[in-house]
Amino acid sequence: MKYAVIILDGAADLPIAELGAEGDGATPLEAAETPNLDALALAGRVGRIRTTPPGFETNSDVCCMSLLGYDPARFHTGRAPIEAAALGIETAPGDWLFRLNLVTVGEEGTPNAGLMLDHSGGGLSSAEGAALAGDLLAYWQREAPDLVERITVRPAVDYRAIFHDASGRSYRGVDTVPPHAIPGEAWEDHLPDGVGDEESKRAADALCALMGLSHEFLSEHEINRTRREQGLRPANMAWIWGGGTMPTLEPFERRFGLRATVTSAVDLLKGLARLTGIEIGQVPGLSGYHDNDYAGQGRWAVDALDRYDLVIVHVEAPDEASHQADFATKVAAIEAIDREIVGPVLAKLRTFGDAETDAHAEGWRILCLPDHYTLCSTRKHDGTPVPFAMAGAWVRAVVQRRFTEAEAEASDLQVDEGHELMEFFLRSGLAQVRVR
Repeated sequence: MKYAVIILDGAADLPIAELGAEGDGATPLEAAETPNLDALALAGRVGRIRTTPPGFETNSDVCCMSLLGYDPARFHTGRAPIEAAALGIETAPGDWLFRLNLVTVGEEGTPNAGLMLDHSGGGLSSAEGAALAGDLLAYWQREAPDLVERITVRPAVDYRAIFHDASGRSYRGVDTVPPHAIPGEAWEDHLPDGVGDEESKRAADALCALMGLSHEFLSEHEINRTRREQGLRPANMAWIWGGGTMPTLEPFERRFGLRATVTSAVDLLKGLARLTGIEIGQVPGLSGYHDNDYAGQGRWAVDALDRYDLVIVHVEAPDEASHQADFATKVAAIEAIDREIVGPVLAKLRTFGDAETDAHAEGWRILCLPDHYTLCSTRKHDGTPVPFAMAGAWVRAVVQRRFTEAEAEASDLQVDEGHELMEFFLRSGLAQVRVR
């Protein structure tokens, strides 16, 4: 069997009045022209899956870990360690890793003073992000050397970086908040907080001090002066969150018996791949925004299906559009995924034949879904169970449905434990398939 999984990050949403006929409202998935997603949904099964386990915040690290078949309650230690794995950062026992976002906060003297405005620093580029992160670490080393002893900052994609603390300081009792969870809110109300003992409080205070210094330094950085002149938002603060220690995950091939590969613009999926032994496909021109090379991802997936058992394609663009409350771009991103990725992948899969009717055919299956809801109305993630559509060999439904939130909610196919969907997708109803 050949398998494909396509993750439309943050594509699920609530109805938006501007998208519906006569003001009735429609979700971006309902409004988008998606003939390929609809075709596979109508030919297969549509359901819902809860990707956020109880007790977890709804974020892609948790949700995508679930989608790959790993229970976050057993394996999740934090977001930053996953992304650090993608960058090949080596750690020792006791090292802590945090995600560092270069964000935009409201500047003094403006109506938005003190508010979190943009978790992505106004759509910062990777080159700008790397320059700001490097200069910020040098500033910290000059102004607060005791706080950053044995601390490094590793730039990643766009506005992202990894804060690596090898000093032995423990953050086990420190609570942090993702910046994308507090748009329009007072950022000082959501700074790191030490819970319980004095060690945790001191560790949280150290992070708060560094974040405060970052605001002083980055506000006047040359890159941000230039961005203001261009009418762009400045990346005027470093926001530290998502900390944890490096986890250990069972290899995917040992767990499921399949060789898998993944393509994504973001380090989160690449980190999960490295931690599980999934090979990472290199596709030039990938981006977390709508300038992503969708067609390049589609071509890569088509080619990879000849060499791997399972091909995973992750696209970040719908999520980033949602965080900017840009529903038009979100619709366009969903349509591009359908046209440039789902269509070509579905056509390629069909060349492997129908294993139900031809005993000599290899057969295939495809699964398409978001990892979580991201609401344009709030610019935040939401833990509502997401729709999924799967099609291929021995995947049939009595009722035909489109790939939308409402159709999925009406389905009787509900997966409450998100990490169980991968096993269901790969194995359900396949007792008669030959063992390779």
